[in-house]
Amino acid sequence: MSTEIQRLGYRPQAPYQLDLEVFSMADLRRRGKEQVRVTHRYEFHTLVCVTQGKSTQMVDFKSISCEPGSLVFVRAGQAHNYGQSEDWDGWNVLFKPEFVLPVSTTAHDLKLVLDLEKLPEHMLLSSQELRKITDLLQQIREDTLIDAQQEDVHTLLRHQLHTLLTRLSILQGRRQTQEPLVSPASQRFRRFQQLVEERFLQWHQVAEYASHLGYTEKTLARAVMASMGMTAKAFIAARIALEAKRLLVHTNYSVATIADKLGFDEPTNFSKFFRREARCTPAEFRRMHISEAQSIDT
Repeated sequence: MSTEIQRLGYRPQAPYQLDLEVFSMADLRRRGKEQVRVTHRYEFHTLVCVTQGKSTQMVDFKSISCEPGSLVFVRAGQAHNYGQSEDWDGWNVLFKPEFVLPVSTTAHDLKLVLDLEKLPEHMLLSSQELRKITDLLQQIREDTLIDAQQEDVHTLLRHQLHTLLTRLSILQGRRQTQEPLVSPASQRFRRFQQLVEERFLQWHQVAEYASHLGYTEKTLARAVMASMGMTAKAFIAARIALEAKRLLVHTNYSVATIADKLGFDEPTNFSKFFRREARCTPAEFRRMHISEAQSIDT
C-alpha cells in the first residue's frame, strides 16, 4: 500500500489540452492496463456509460453491478475502481468540476449546477435512452478533435456537456416524484451538505454547522431529516466514517494518525466512534477489506 490514497488529477495525454475528455473503455485499457485496475481518488468528475458486457464497479466501498445502459457518476473526491472484469466496454467522460459552470452567471443558467448535485450515483438507461446518450457522447468525442481555436472548442464542449447533464437530469426527474418548487428545507440541506464537505475534519457537532449557517439546531435537523431521512448528527458521522474507511483501506496510516487527521483528540475516541458507525473496529475493517482491495489492484 502507499502512504496516501492514490489521487488522480486531470492530466490528459499531450498534446490534448481541453478541459473535457471523452474516450472508450477500450482506449483506456490501451493507455495503461495496470492503472485501470488501481483504485483512484479522482480530482475531477467522471461519467462511465456501459454499452457492452457486464462489470462490477466500486465507488466508495459500494459495489455497483453494471450492464448495458448503466451510467455511473463518480464525483470528484470519491474513490473508484472499474472492477476486475475486462469483458465490457463503454464511454468515459472526464471533466473538471469548474467546467460545468456556465459562461453566463444568471440564475437560470445556474440551475444546471443544482441539477448536477441531484444526479444519482447509478442510473440504468433504457435501450432508447442509451442510444441517445451514446450518440451525444460520440458527437462530443468527434468535436474534441475539431481543428479550431481552443477557446472556441471549449465553448462548444461546455454547451454539449450542459446538454448531456441536462438530459440525464430530465431522465432522472422522470423516475422521481417531482416537487413543483425547491423547498426552503431542501435549500437548507444543500447548504449544510456543502458545509459538511468543507469542514467535517474540524467540526463534528451539529451546533457548529447550525451556528455558521444561521439556523437553529431544530430547523437544521428538520431539513436534514426531510431530505435524507436521518438526523444531522448521523449525516456528519457518516461523512467522517466514509473518510475513515478510505484512509484505512487505501493507506497504511496508523489508527492514531487517522484519528488525528479526522479531528479526534484521542485514538480511543475515534475507535469508539468507528465501532459505532461500522459495527467493527478500525483494525477489523482494514483486515476485512485490504485483501479485497489488493486483489482488485493487482
